Amino acid sequence: MPARLPRTGRPTQSRLVQAGRLHFQEEEDVLLRRTQTASFWRDHFSVSDEDLDFIHELILDAESPMTTGQLALRLIQEYQRRETARMESELKKGAVYQPENPYEVGQTLIFPAMDFLVGEVLETRAGQNPEHGPFEVIRVGFADTDEIREFAASLQTGHRLNAANGQATGDEETLLSAEEIHSLYQDEIEESLLFALEDGERNEDFVNIEDYWLLADMLAEVHVGHLNIAEALVEMQNRPMSPEELLPEFDLQAEDVTQPMQIISVNHALGSDERFDQVGSAGVPLWYLARLEPPEALTVPPLLRPRVGRYNRAVLSVDLLQTEWELDDEWGESSASTPVSSVVPSISFTLIFPHWLYGTLPLSSRTRALFPHSAQERSMVTIVDGRWGNRYTAWVVHKERYVCGLKDWMVAHNLPVSAQITLERTDNPDEVIIDFRPRRMRREWSRIAKVNASAKRFGLEMNKVQISCEYDEHLIVSSVDREGLEAYNASFDGNDAALEQIVEMMVPEITKLNPQGTAHVKTIYSAVNMFWRCPPGPIFYTLISNPRFQDVGDGFFKVR
Repeated sequence: MPARLPRTGRPTQSRLVQAGRLHFQEEEDVLLRRTQTASFWRDHFSVSDEDLDFIHELILDAESPMTTGQLALRLIQEYQRRETARMESELKKGAVYQPENPYEVGQTLIFPAMDFLVGEVLETRAGQNPEHGPFEVIRVGFADTDEIREFAASLQTGHRLNAANGQATGDEETLLSAEEIHSLYQDEIEESLLFALEDGERNEDFVNIEDYWLLADMLAEVHVGHLNIAEALVEMQNRPMSPEELLPEFDLQAEDVTQPMQIISVNHALGSDERFDQVGSAGVPLWYLARLEPPEALTVPPLLRPRVGRYNRAVLSVDLLQTEWELDDEWGESSASTPVSSVVPSISFTLIFPHWLYGTLPLSSRTRALFPHSAQERSMVTIVDGRWGNRYTAWVVHKERYVCGLKDWMVAHNLPVSAQITLERTDNPDEVIIDFRPRRMRREWSRIAKVNASAKRFGLEMNKVQISCEYDEHLIVSSVDREGLEAYNASFDGNDAALEQIVEMMVPEITKLNPQGTAHVKTIYSAVNMFWRCPPGPIFYTLISNPRFQDVGDGFFKVR
């Protein structure tokens, strides 16, 4: 029988026997370590008890928390160390198999390409293949797998298995580093690591605080009495407090726990108690009481919940895309809408109805750069009235893209929907100046909504309101019937055609108020958002897709 070469789990070099001739098909380096392969990290890697023991000792020796990324990198390095140690240990058991060498019956061979399987030469005989000249075939028995396989020996033609020259541990300079492996397979490795730390059988041994991991035994005991003291202190001060401010009042009896670890213990305990909310930014923990925060900070109001359905954006005209960019809706998709640089001193935006109704500001591509960023759900900021100097506590609700707590400011200045608002940064990243563009007070026409939620009907009428600021006449709409609007919004829950129905009813209502019998796309967008929170794109698509409406140019539509 012609000789055959060793194979790994994935084919590396295989023999093809055709008409009695021996051929080799080369595919990849047969001496490749497992930790150098994508298949190992993506398909086979899982965190074992041995790995958790290693992580436990790693954090214990460091005496400080470590991030998921740091643990993953050190675990990769440990896998590489184990692999090298195992390879070196296995190589001591016999000679490394190489096709160019002769072997004798009874000789022990190591096969690196077969995961360092150990075999014993049982028989040798002459091989037959003119292409390779004289060579031998050895029969090798593998006790671990109970197999007998044949391989070429004394092979005169070149072969990759000869290239290592016996150094089967590989050329260290050609191997991927732990940092490179982590960069390539970070998602898969950290997903497995997080599963073991968070949901594994030993998850109680580890504590996670903002992507930092430490041992539960390293924490100082912070009991319910301490938490009650913290609640009383924060309420008495009526402001967020840092763990450093709270710690002296706790009198933690933990001589073997350092002060930095005591601070971490306080943060962990407060974060595990639903009474407290971490509202700090820039990685600085500040703790406040959730019950003292405004309702809009804890629960998204109905008319601020975005309803963004699927639509064909490609059919929107350049003019409509330009209008979308001008509106800068925080849930919009305009490709021209890019985040404002952090060095821009101030920006302006137009106040739309949902934000006016709840006293919120949008976190759009233009405004978000002026507010602090945080991985937490909420951050507290101070808004300074640029006109009167009054200071307001506001809350940045990061994921939901708005800032709440400005209703009193809007009421104090009698601001209408479509008011031009200006935000200005200060030297303090947690403080923003807010202002508007004033003008002499005049009575102007505004579209007022009348709602019958139970009958799913609404109407628009014109009425005069007092305005003392610059505003966009296309966007001005109003209604004080918050309950009716929210009930009308709720009546469309689960209705996939809600937007189409609202636009179908809204456009005729707007056109009847205009002597020209037309409705501008900005007005349609603003009016729809009185009932259904939606960015411009889907609204514009719904408008142009309805054959009942005709585009008459300059952003105006009429009913056919």
